[in-house]
Amino acid sequence: MAQTIYEQIGGEEGIRRLTRRFYTLMDELPVAAACRAVHGPSLAGAEQKLFDYLTGWLGGPPLYTDKHGHPMLRARHMPFTIGEEEIEGWLTCFAYAWAEVAADLPARDLVMRKVVELAHHMRNKDVEAPQKVTSLL
Repeated sequence: MAQTIYEQIGGEEGIRRLTRRFYTLMDELPVAAACRAVHGPSLAGAEQKLFDYLTGWLGGPPLYTDKHGHPMLRARHMPFTIGEEEIEGWLTCFAYAWAEVAADLPARDLVMRKVVELAHHMRNKDVEAPQKVTSLL
């Protein structure tokens, strides 16, 4: 039987390393300032919730669902302003942390693409604004 991504990155310890590194980067990287400002003074609660969510999402035990019910991620994030700057900061932190934890994972890029889609789905600020387009001229 094929291993889940959760198992491939080391189970609970791999997810802990990922979420710990993610929130350390959020505190350290200037690009994450807008995203960090959305959180309270302590990131411990957010880190635990992300750990619970990613554990189940990547094929481990359904910790988040068991504790909080259906994720309904967009609805749960609606009270917070999430625009391009917040998404960019969040994704930068996740990309660095994911690259460290999942460097040799066959599905690394697939998971990252899904995370990018999910992050953009959370957007609730300037939703009608055109996406940034890089000119080729």
